[in-house]
Amino acid sequence: MTEGYDDANVFAKILRKEIPADVLYEDDQCLGFRDSSPQAPTHVLVIPKYPIAKLADTTRDDREVLGHLLWAAAEIARAQNLDDDGYRIVINNGAGAGQAVFHLHLHILGGRKLRWPPG
Repeated sequence: MTEGYDDANVFAKILRKEIPADVLYEDDQCLGFRDSSPQAPTHVLVIPKYPIAKLADTTRDDREVLGHLLWAAAEIARAQNLDDDGYRIVINNGAGAGQAVFHLHLHILGGRKLRWPPG
């Protein structure tokens, strides 16, 4: 468990099935589910089943799970038919970047034209 990780956060509760989620993908390393406050027509979150508070807390030992999260995000995006029009993968790292839940998570955003720069 990384320093600063609070196992009472909403994503930890989803992993423990204490809070329901619209799950689209699950395997032994991660869970993908629809965001309850979507910022795009398709907004899916992918979280590791391992407690990591934020990207900056990762170590060399986390390389496999980080790669797996990206692979799972691509699988979910394909299943949601986002490949043709494109999609965005976002990781907010820290409160100043907009991270509200301190359990590492990837946002998959798609289903509309996304503007650049974000924020």
